[in-house]
Amino acid sequence: MKLKTILIYFLLSGIIALIIYRILQNNSLEEKSKRKGSASKEATVVNGIVLKPKQFANELTLSGSIDASEQIDIRSEVSGVVQGIYFDEGSFITKGKQLLKVNDIELRAQHSQAKTRQSLASENERRAKLLLQKEAISQEEYDIALAEFESAKSQTQLIQAQITKTSIVAPFSGKIGLRSISPGTYVTPTTLIAKLVNTAQVKITFSIPEKYASLVKNNTVITFTTAGSKTTFTARVYALEPAIDQSTRTLQIRAISENKDGKLIPGTFANIVLPLEELNDAILIPTESIIPIQNGKKVFITKNGMAKEVIIETAQRTEKEILVTSGLKVGDTLITSGIMAIKDGAPLSLKLIEN
Repeated sequence: MKLKTILIYFLLSGIIALIIYRILQNNSLEEKSKRKGSASKEATVVNGIVLKPKQFANELTLSGSIDASEQIDIRSEVSGVVQGIYFDEGSFITKGKQLLKVNDIELRAQHSQAKTRQSLASENERRAKLLLQKEAISQEEYDIALAEFESAKSQTQLIQAQITKTSIVAPFSGKIGLRSISPGTYVTPTTLIAKLVNTAQVKITFSIPEKYASLVKNNTVITFTTAGSKTTFTARVYALEPAIDQSTRTLQIRAISENKDGKLIPGTFANIVLPLEELNDAILIPTESIIPIQNGKKVFITKNGMAKEVIIETAQRTEKEILVTSGLKVGDTLITSGIMAIKDGAPLSLKLIEN
């Protein structure tokens, strides 16, 4: 009986010792967890700037095309054999200069015949009028004679117009291109003879996103460059489309530039800088403070010693900064370093730098 009591005593002592060991072990784990949690909540040291309003010359960088101020394909309005060509390829042509002559011998014969008929009809009308005054013929008979005279006169005028069209003249001054015909060629209204281009001025055509449409006005001066040239040219906006293109959501604009030295060649591309309104209270932030995300861009600011994630919208950029259009305001403290190592709500140790 005494031995049984001793065994029970040792068994209870072992159970109590095991319980005490487990309690001490749990306390040790909790202490380590608390130390770890405390370490994880240590503030991250970051740099930051206080946002201030800045002056910003807002502008858009765009691509456009250079077109001649006037350009046509020279064609004959009548069919016939080319009798003479009166221009040199690649030369400057003044307005009204005769460029081409189509043989009109048949038309002139028809014109002579028509004039003869017109003279006869005119004489018949004169005689009928005298007879009408003497009441020798009826009004109806005189009207027939008058109609025949008017018809003959119209026929003469029609043939004369066709003769005029056999002589092709320059509708404006400009440089004529390479001709595609020779004397003796039979031409029709579909035959391309040459191109005439006025390059004393050139048109710069480009499009801007619809959100900037209200910021562009007539007489705005733009600057542009062309490929292979370091020269900066200027142009003046003179026309805007009255409506936004629904397929591209852009507004087409046209400017004009002087080109007296001929350096600007129609058909080439132009790299355009379009000035918009100047902003006096712009918010500009360093580009390295921005984190690209799926739906746009974000930055971190500090609030009550904690990191706060902010979604922003941006517009133009300079070499080192970018314009923020929404999401930030003057007075916000923007985090500019260590942004990839912090999360929303993380404690921060902030070091302000000069902005």
